[in-house]
Amino acid sequence: MTDTPALPAAGREWHLLSRPVGWPKPENFALVEAEVPAPGEGQVLVRNEYLSVDPYMRGRMSDAKSYVAPFELGKVMQGGAVGEVIASNAEGIAVGDHVLHFFGWREYAVVAAKNAVKVDPDAAPLSAYLGVLGMTGLTAYAGLLRTAAFKEGDSVFVSGAAGAVGSQVGQIAKLKGASRVIGSAGSDEKVKLLTEEYGFDAAFNYKNGPVSEQLRAAAPDGIDVYFDNVGGEHLEAAIGALNEGGRIAVCGMISVYNDTEPAPGPRNLARLIQTRGRIEGFLVGDHYDLQPQFVAEVGAWVRSGELKYRETVVEGIENNLEAFLGVLRGDNTGKMIVKL
Repeated sequence: MTDTPALPAAGREWHLLSRPVGWPKPENFALVEAEVPAPGEGQVLVRNEYLSVDPYMRGRMSDAKSYVAPFELGKVMQGGAVGEVIASNAEGIAVGDHVLHFFGWREYAVVAAKNAVKVDPDAAPLSAYLGVLGMTGLTAYAGLLRTAAFKEGDSVFVSGAAGAVGSQVGQIAKLKGASRVIGSAGSDEKVKLLTEEYGFDAAFNYKNGPVSEQLRAAAPDGIDVYFDNVGGEHLEAAIGALNEGGRIAVCGMISVYNDTEPAPGPRNLARLIQTRGRIEGFLVGDHYDLQPQFVAEVGAWVRSGELKYRETVVEGIENNLEAFLGVLRGDNTGKMIVKL
């Protein structure tokens, strides 16, 4: 059962050397060459083809108490990855299969078969399993439909709307019968993408003026749902625009991830009393029971062309760190992917 023809002796991987304070810097990291072991009992060896870089990884670079353990200093980091099995010592996964797993930031990964999910490269491009049909897609689906309890006829506002999660939230809302979908993004080009390609009813560039004023103009009748990827000024503006019974799903707050001082909270939380509104944070890991339903429904939309997605692809493991920093800067349109 063990199949190990001419395995690579070494591969490159990214290590965290020190914990960033504020914006991560190149000296916090190192690209090192490491030995590639043969897979043990119940394991497979994967040659990674695509790696994911995501905003949440910034939190794992700190040692503050969080929902997931921090990256260990001097050791390889982790993240979503998809690749081809080149050696197998496990039942059910063969050489040549493609799998999704969580051992990214490296060229080769030894993965326990129980932690690898087989994916079909004929059903969708491999990179899609890191984005539109992967964790980011499920984040959008669960956050909108379960946490924010979206219902037909709702008016929905999404921040970071041209990103991997936000662009999917807006489109799912439209496909599910939203009365109006509004998005914010950080460039006029992204705003155009939201309205012309993703079908948002309105969008604005948050750099062009106060968010509250632009949101009021885009949603004169208020909003029922706010999907928060940004925090800060966006969250305060959304609370100000919330209709009675409005819901806010907090997915991320990228505007404060690199702050060295605590960010001030929204000054208008008292509005939640009069609107009977609610704010709820969520983690995609709590909603994996939705995975089969999500893949079936969203997969069909992707195949039919009803749900569109973009990827920003950076080539080469040597550019993995720069791709990650690009996500924090907002350089990406849609999912940021590293192709090896």
